[in-house]
Amino acid sequence: MSDINKKNNECKVTSTQNECESHPHHPHITLGKIITKVPVVLAELTLQVNLDAFIDFPEPVLEIKDAKKHIKLTQCRLLLPTNKLFVKGFVRKNIQYASPSKEIDHSTSRSVASDLHSFTVDVPFQCVTEIKHFLTPPVLPIINKRSEFDFLVSKSLPTGFPEKDEFQSSDLSQFHQESTQHYNEIPFCELISSKIIEWDEAIDREHLPNGGPLGEGFFTKIEEKMVVDITLKVLQNQQIRVSSTTNDDHHCDCDECS
Repeated sequence: MSDINKKNNECKVTSTQNECESHPHHPHITLGKIITKVPVVLAELTLQVNLDAFIDFPEPVLEIKDAKKHIKLTQCRLLLPTNKLFVKGFVRKNIQYASPSKEIDHSTSRSVASDLHSFTVDVPFQCVTEIKHFLTPPVLPIINKRSEFDFLVSKSLPTGFPEKDEFQSSDLSQFHQESTQHYNEIPFCELISSKIIEWDEAIDREHLPNGGPLGEGFFTKIEEKMVVDITLKVLQNQQIRVSSTTNDDHHCDCDECS
């Protein structure tokens, strides 16, 4: 059988999307007072980071068309038992720009030929802030303990000591210890939102080599200043007590309530 006949004999199946009915199920819950372990919000705050960075482009830039920015957090650590929050991360910046054309020179005294390119760079930042108000107090870590203990050892004394006397001390050839380790819950963060105000300025701008239109030029390095506002939550898994006295659903529609 030829390939054309095989394709004609292939089974073609079509699918349609129909409406289907659904019915709500009433959830079953555990009644009474229970203890559960859930993330608890310790604090919600907005911190501000001021940045001043230099960016080198891989080629001459005629002008910047657009810049998209995103926050990438790599560390957000509450250093217990203090209230100091250490934050590290990057501002991911994707810059779309026009670069003077290299292959064919269409630039004249009234026009400039250019190509659209993009360049992505990570601008690092880090800061330490103080949490002045806790919505919920954090559970402080329990300190590990190590305790040494010894046993009494009695031995006969060598020649030169009275026969009735004994040497009593601990055995230096033995080591005894009791240790306790506590595996505490470490606080963590969730990023909520961010706002970035930036100022980018070329610091090595030159005129086009062949003249070009009035005021046109290119650059390869910019200095950027950014004010970054980061809003985040600090959480910690804690055990809390909840209570439930009924499993009845008090919500009903108009027909049921009438």
